[in-house]
Amino acid sequence: MSDTSFNGQTAIITGGAQGIGGAAAAQLASLGVRIAVWDLDLELAQASAASFANDSIACQVDVSRWDQVQNAYTATRAAFGHVDILVNAAGIAGSNASVADYDVEEFQQIITINLTGTFHVNKVVVADMQARDYGRIVNIASVAGKEGNPNASAYSASKAGVIGLTKSLGKELAGVNVAVNCITPAAARTRIFDQMKQEHIDYMLSKIPRGRFLELDEAAAMITWLVSRENSFTTAGVFDLSGGRATY
Repeated sequence: MSDTSFNGQTAIITGGAQGIGGAAAAQLASLGVRIAVWDLDLELAQASAASFANDSIACQVDVSRWDQVQNAYTATRAAFGHVDILVNAAGIAGSNASVADYDVEEFQQIITINLTGTFHVNKVVVADMQARDYGRIVNIASVAGKEGNPNASAYSASKAGVIGLTKSLGKELAGVNVAVNCITPAAARTRIFDQMKQEHIDYMLSKIPRGRFLELDEAAAMITWLVSRENSFTTAGVFDLSGGRATY
């Protein structure tokens, strides 16, 4: 990847204060990208933005709220003028329970944050990317969206939806220089583990042929290529980061 690949670019990273989003933000910032850290945890987002050497801002955003997404986008455009990159990593895992026992309201909450939130943040950047004939979008899905994890129906369904949304939008924008892709990682040790039962964590690990969880810098490396100028052809794609688990 050339040193000039990211000159003058701006990225929105949702869930950018920690986890995969935080790792992607740090990697892109190290390459000179100006970062808008969008996160529900404003204090953590501010600390993340302050840690980068180049210009960065923090916005408190609940991605399930269209008004908050619009306001954060307006603030980001005011700060940087344009947005070249979106990495959408905001999401929640939810509880582990069978479909028969799953709380109806919690199921809806997970779909609203993980899938509707992805729609919101993709929607808000698309018109300007089309008008500028340039953009790179990466949505963070999950191997659970491909295979379905037992006792995680809400999460699995929401991430399957993210894959479908990514493919649809990528094809809509294939006639312009806007690439829309997603990654399907296996589990990585982030705060999302705090929402899971230990037996579910053990189940996920048992399914990974490499015998370990994903490292955050491994996810950031793939994201960095996907949002680079070098990725000028691939769109509507699903990139596996499951350590050999996925069968397609």
